[in-house]
Amino acid sequence: MAYAEDASREELAAELRQMQRAVVELRAELERAHAAGEDALQGERRAAAQEIGQLKAAIAELRDELERARAQREQEVQHTLASCQGEIHQLRGTAESLRNALEAARVETETRVQAAVAASTNEIEQLKAMAAALREQLEVARFDKENAVQAEQMDARGVIGQLQETIATMRGEMERRT
Repeated sequence: MAYAEDASREELAAELRQMQRAVVELRAELERAHAAGEDALQGERRAAAQEIGQLKAAIAELRDELERARAQREQEVQHTLASCQGEIHQLRGTAESLRNALEAARVETETRVQAAVAASTNEIEQLKAMAAALREQLEVARFDKENAVQAEQMDARGVIGQLQETIATMRGEMERRT
């Protein structure tokens, strides 16, 4: 009788240890999944930041180029004015059209940059939404795993209770027979 109780206790202890190991493994798996999601999110953020940095560098380069082009055009105009008064009127018209073209190029460049920034911002928002959804899925998975462990514990307790009732019934029968 004491042997049966010891065996039952040992079985329960072994089952409890097994459940504890399963809980530890599930927690470790959840932490790994969370870390992988965070790594992916950080990678996407770095990529977006790098792309934004590249766009800013392109903007600066285009501005510098525009300034160099303006400076170059202005020098040409001044040289032409000094060398030939007869062509001043024609060159002024040319300079004006070049300014308009440069302004149009600047406006076009700004439009492209704004579109690229908007696309990057949209992508970042999508990534944030994806990260939030993944976090929520992980949380749901964690709760489902915890609920499953609790259900298994409840089932084990029920089985233990039934075994205890069976043992008590068998003891009663053995005592009645003796």
